[in-house]
Amino acid sequence: MVLFLILGYVPVLLLVCLIALLYLTWIELRNEDADPLVKLWWWLLVLLTNVPGYLALRIWIAVRRRRDGARRPA
Repeated sequence: MVLFLILGYVPVLLLVCLIALLYLTWIELRNEDADPLVKLWWWLLVLLTNVPGYLALRIWIAVRRRRDGARRPA
């Protein structure tokens, strides 16, 4: 969205990419055991920053899953 505001218009390819990233965000967050407010925060971050926000989401999920896996006894 920030890029769209800077450009002043929405290129179709970038709009399709944004929709795809939001869909991927939904897929990643639907099975996460997180507060709904946290999920909403990630959605808004991806909406506003597109690829950097999605990359941050992927890193957060990887760290969270690794930490939860380390806590779980074998």
